[in-house]
Amino acid sequence: MANKGKPVIDRERCKGCLLCVRACPTKTLGPETKPNSWGYYPSSVIAPEKCIACGNCYQVCPDVAITVYKL
Repeated sequence: MANKGKPVIDRERCKGCLLCVRACPTKTLGPETKPNSWGYYPSSVIAPEKCIACGNCYQVCPDVAITVYKL
C-alpha cells in the first residue's frame, strides 16, 4: 500500500516562494489565489488525495510553514 499524507500549510507564515510547489512530485500543492494578511500569495493544497507524505515540501520550505502528517 502506498503512503498517504496530509500536508498543512500555515498561510500566515508562507511568503509564497513556491519552492514547495516545485518540489512536490505528485503536484499536490499549488499557488493560492487570495493573499494572506501580509499581501503574499501563499501555497495551498490543491489535490490532497495525491499526497504521498514524501516530505519534499516540508524540507524545502525556508519559512517552516508546512507540516506533513502521515496517514
